[in-house]
Amino acid sequence: MKKYALTLDLKDDAALIAEYEEYHRSIWPEIKKSITDSGITDMEIYRFDNHLFMIMETEDDFSFECKAAMDNGNPKVHEWETLMWKFQQPLKNAKQGEKWVLMDRIFKL
Repeated sequence: MKKYALTLDLKDDAALIAEYEEYHRSIWPEIKKSITDSGITDMEIYRFDNHLFMIMETEDDFSFECKAAMDNGNPKVHEWETLMWKFQQPLKNAKQGEKWVLMDRIFKL
């Protein structure tokens, strides 16, 4: 099992944040399937204010490149990601077009 931490900011708008959370209370079945089919075994998203933190647990052979390739061929994932971009904003140092940014672990007990 691998574990990843990622971060993203939402637009600082209470109504948009509430709508974003509503979508995540019942994600589309095709999105859940694309997540699990890629080798992600567990995913949690936490929010403070407009800051999001995601923890992903994956199978050992998971790769972000394979996940991206699967997503590129999935019209429903494109639809979801386009919709989610309405709520999200890039982080200050994110690469062009990058949403969720992989975080570096700096401490482990």
